[in-house]
Amino acid sequence: MAQQTPPAPPSMVDGGKAMLAWLRTMRDEHPVHEDQHGVFHVYRHSDVLAVTSDPAVFSSDLSRLRPDSSALSEEILSVIDPPLHRKLRSLVSQAFTLRTVADLEPRVTELAGQLLEKVQGSEFDLVGDFAYPLPVIVIAELLGVPAEDRELFRGWSDRMLSMQVDDAVEMQFGDEAGEDYERLVKEPLKEMHAYLQRHVDARRETPGDDLLSRLVTAEIAGERLTDRQIVEFGALLLMAGHVSTSMLLGNTVLCLEENPETAAALRADRTLLPGVVEEVLRMRPPITVAARVTTGEVVVGGVTIPKDRMVMASLLSANHDERHVPNPEVFDPKRSPNPQLAFGHGIHYCLGGPLARLEGRIALEMLMDRFEDIRVTPGASYDFHREGLFGARSLPLTVRRG
Repeated sequence: MAQQTPPAPPSMVDGGKAMLAWLRTMRDEHPVHEDQHGVFHVYRHSDVLAVTSDPAVFSSDLSRLRPDSSALSEEILSVIDPPLHRKLRSLVSQAFTLRTVADLEPRVTELAGQLLEKVQGSEFDLVGDFAYPLPVIVIAELLGVPAEDRELFRGWSDRMLSMQVDDAVEMQFGDEAGEDYERLVKEPLKEMHAYLQRHVDARRETPGDDLLSRLVTAEIAGERLTDRQIVEFGALLLMAGHVSTSMLLGNTVLCLEENPETAAALRADRTLLPGVVEEVLRMRPPITVAARVTTGEVVVGGVTIPKDRMVMASLLSANHDERHVPNPEVFDPKRSPNPQLAFGHGIHYCLGGPLARLEGRIALEMLMDRFEDIRVTPGASYDFHREGLFGARSLPLTVRRG
């Protein structure tokens, strides 16, 4: 009997409610599904874990689908495999350490306070006034580039994030890249790379006390990072870092609005903060999918996937899989263990995860310190990012000071 065609995925216009219901149907009835592009989508937690755990079978090198771009793949940490990945990550980790992140806490606290000082009256846009500028300024200062250039970063980001996942797959791996892919991805990337290269050149001439300088001088067994590798990591940190943290802050406010008893408990007991952030990451992970390419024929969830096929592992679906997560639709900041996959899994676990957690915790604490009551403005319109991301592009809030 032929497999029934699954329903089309809904938009995120309702904040993801329809999407979560659709993902449950997919986990139950179509846990591994091939779409019209020949891309295989994986929805259950155990299968997502398998896909993200084995780089020998599920490669992160997406250039396997377009050999003409293979040279680029050797420079980007997020899309390379061992053994090159191990060497590159070791060099980057030498400069971008957990101590580096921990040492940012006073500055993140200071910046959050300064941004909230600018909030006048009882209404403001959480994303535009706080959740976007905070991580961008933090990362810009960390890298050693001018924070005043953040509108440049936003322009590049907005262009690239305007594409849906299916559009990107079709444009990037189809026969022709297409004008949209050129305009929305290649052009802003080229501009960002040129911008960062100028700063790398300056650090080679005069190193300073910033991450770009440490990346320039990082060395293991006589090996150093190339300019292109430094530029690519800087671009990755700048883009993925600010986008994920910005959406994490918005998602936290939305989760607390939907769970007022948790918001009240948090105000009474700030030790719940880390658990709240972790549960938000599970409920509403900012990045919802991880892409891999099969290196050979493999069976996942009883479905045979041929060699050289893209596999999209749904982190969002895995985080809500009732087979692995008890009562997944209940927001529980005391959930332990919390096997969320918001930052991925395996060798490509997000290097910026500790920074996002730090910023999310501090920002939430500062918001609660500054305002006695925080609510999404009744009747206000706000929109969400398109497929592949889970977060609000804007979020009007009404607040009351104590």
